[in-house]
Amino acid sequence: MRNSDGHMKGDKHHACEHKGRRHDHHGAQTFRRGRALDFLKRLMVRRDLLKQQLDAPEFQEIKLILQGELKALDLMIEEYSQHFELHEYAKLHELEREEGKS
Repeated sequence: MRNSDGHMKGDKHHACEHKGRRHDHHGAQTFRRGRALDFLKRLMVRRDLLKQQLDAPEFQEIKLILQGELKALDLMIEEYSQHFELHEYAKLHELEREEGKS
């Protein structure tokens, strides 16, 4: 059964009413985005580590393996960024890394 506002009776997923006012729940969304950003940062750290290992002489024997892992991680980062709409963070991180090389 639907309420006068079109929501199902007892439906509290989208909004709640407090003293006649509707409030959207943004806290959970912000929390999830923060967790998604934290995980993306960890993926970027792993990517940076793989790139360092790729250039290190002691890892030359497994260079092909490292290149494969780097390609797979780059694909994962791209898909993850698109899925969670984190493009701006991924681009910012890329720019910071490029500036660090100069």
